[in-house]
Amino acid sequence: MDHFPYLPFPDHWPLYTPKDKMGDWLEIYAKVMEIAFWGSTVCTSARYDDAAGEWTVTVVKDGEEITLRPKELVLATGLSGAKNIPRLPGAERFKGQQYHSADHPGGKDMAGKRCVVVGSNNSAHDICVDMWEAGAEVTMIQRSPTIVVRAETMRSFSGVLPYANPEIPSEFGDLMLAATPFRMRYESETAMTEALKEIDADFYARLNKAGFQLSHGEDGTGFLMAYHRRAAGYYIDVGGSELIAKGEVRLAHGEIDEIVEDGVKMADGTFLPADVIVYATGYRPMNEFVGRLISPEVEAKVGRCWGLGSGTEGDPGPWEGELRNMWKPTAQEGLWFQGGNLMQARFHSLHLALQLKARQEGLDTPIYQPQFAQTREPVAALAQ
Repeated sequence: MDHFPYLPFPDHWPLYTPKDKMGDWLEIYAKVMEIAFWGSTVCTSARYDDAAGEWTVTVVKDGEEITLRPKELVLATGLSGAKNIPRLPGAERFKGQQYHSADHPGGKDMAGKRCVVVGSNNSAHDICVDMWEAGAEVTMIQRSPTIVVRAETMRSFSGVLPYANPEIPSEFGDLMLAATPFRMRYESETAMTEALKEIDADFYARLNKAGFQLSHGEDGTGFLMAYHRRAAGYYIDVGGSELIAKGEVRLAHGEIDEIVEDGVKMADGTFLPADVIVYATGYRPMNEFVGRLISPEVEAKVGRCWGLGSGTEGDPGPWEGELRNMWKPTAQEGLWFQGGNLMQARFHSLHLALQLKARQEGLDTPIYQPQFAQTREPVAALAQ
């Protein structure tokens, strides 16, 4: 499912790719595919010239400022690109270590330390496990209910995916997975959620007993729809939940009132002593990067990235349309977004590239028109 475009992983590749192996593969891939890749390069600004129909993009490469003038600009900064660090009263007074989960150095030096992890999704659980294994005293702060699914149970469902059948090409599997509209996924996703609840009833009961607040999605559609809506709110359990169920990782609930020199004061008056505070509080949406790189006006013009809907004026609602502003023309001429997991990047990068090629050839690639989504007969509306 995570093969790269035009160059699949070798047959001997493991089921789950370790991070260092993935890093090596990225370097090999760029060389073999002859991609004009600039590493150690920072994009500092981008401005669109309506009259010239082109961008002025400034980058700093190896200490040298370079100006580029492309017709099209694709922001592929990822759903997890900009750290979301909460501004908490008193954080500057804390005498220990505090950092975002993206900057976690590993638990090797955490033995004997009192560690507080703010958050209860994937990164929070992984870091809690890492610190616990290193001999730290770990507390997780859960601010809202979390969707939890066991990786082992999910693997038992994977046999129905087209990627599990070696006779089905990955390209066709991509089409099968992406061709189902989001509105039509409601029944299948709720059915899977109900099946998971039944299969792992004892597992969920143990988490509940430990005080962990569980969710199964705002409408019972589980973690897959949570991914498409917010790219957050869930944990795929690979061991962290067991530590919570056993009380090896402690739990605190609610919001933080303030950070003090030696710990965290919760809104309910609870005090959590801490030597290390980790903010596993997620990431900012991609469109916020537009405000910093281009301008707040362009960010407002483009609207939200990711989530279900159009992202434009007259958005008909969460169950209509596609992922907002992804892989298609946006309200800002010449600006595109690429993001998502490896399957989505592989599949939809081709669609984005074809649209760029179409523009080069003078073919029309109009921006999404929300009035077509508001009719129950979109084909008839387009025909008119």
